[in-house]
Amino acid sequence: MIIGDNRRAVIEEIKSFAESGQFHNKVELNDPVLTPEQSRKITDAYLENRSSLTFKAKTAFGVFLAKTATKIINKNTEIIGLEKIPKDLGGVLITSNHFSPLENTVIRHLTNTLGRRKLGIISQTSNFAMTGIIGYIMNYADTIPISTDPRYLARDFLSVLKERLVNKKHAILLYPEQEMWFNYRKPRPPKNGAYFYAAKLNVPIISCFVEIVDMDEDDTAEFKKVKYILHILDVLYPDQSKTVKENTEALGVTDYTLKKNCYESVYGKELTYTFDSSDIAGWKETL
Repeated sequence: MIIGDNRRAVIEEIKSFAESGQFHNKVELNDPVLTPEQSRKITDAYLENRSSLTFKAKTAFGVFLAKTATKIINKNTEIIGLEKIPKDLGGVLITSNHFSPLENTVIRHLTNTLGRRKLGIISQTSNFAMTGIIGYIMNYADTIPISTDPRYLARDFLSVLKERLVNKKHAILLYPEQEMWFNYRKPRPPKNGAYFYAAKLNVPIISCFVEIVDMDEDDTAEFKKVKYILHILDVLYPDQSKTVKENTEALGVTDYTLKKNCYESVYGKELTYTFDSSDIAGWKETL
């Protein structure tokens, strides 16, 4: 399912940013752009309302919609490496490559397969400003807003993560690549957030990589349909003998290396960021 217009223009942005090493830049052309004040209103509203009965009811319906979509989107999805995840694993962060508004359903498919009832999804505040059914799911499918506000990140956001990961033992998906790059097959160098919070809260990380496979059937005039293979790469644990800073760096290096090696193995090519049209899954055209 192709979501979004101007795909060729978006792909041109991906090519430009990949080849210039700007791996965390926004490439979608029509995403909401928020001021710091607008972003703060979203995080404030989340913190104020998340315990209310109305918010919980909306979340229950949002999760129902997300789980229904998960079954439809992932009817052909394979999972490789489930045996790497301990059966008694408690609160855990999950990292994966970020290439579609729908690919978080692949991770929900994983947690459903593991019998885990809860999957929190970290999402930028700009996604909470979307409208329609996608906007509803972005706001209420057990999503947790993240912003660039240092006070929110250091105090409120950390508190929410501690509650969910340490106290309630939930799974939470956090994309280290930050921005979604549409159907981009390659793993990108990560930002430190996921690894900092894992180190700070002493919780493990399930390192994942989603392989995207082109199918024979057309989705649109420009794209073929795709299916997913979710690779469970390893479960990474903070080293108790290291500082938070040391663990943040070590976890990030290990996670990226695992994703890089998986990419090279499944696609049979060295990971470089010189753009090729095959970098965009399902695309039938060229730049």
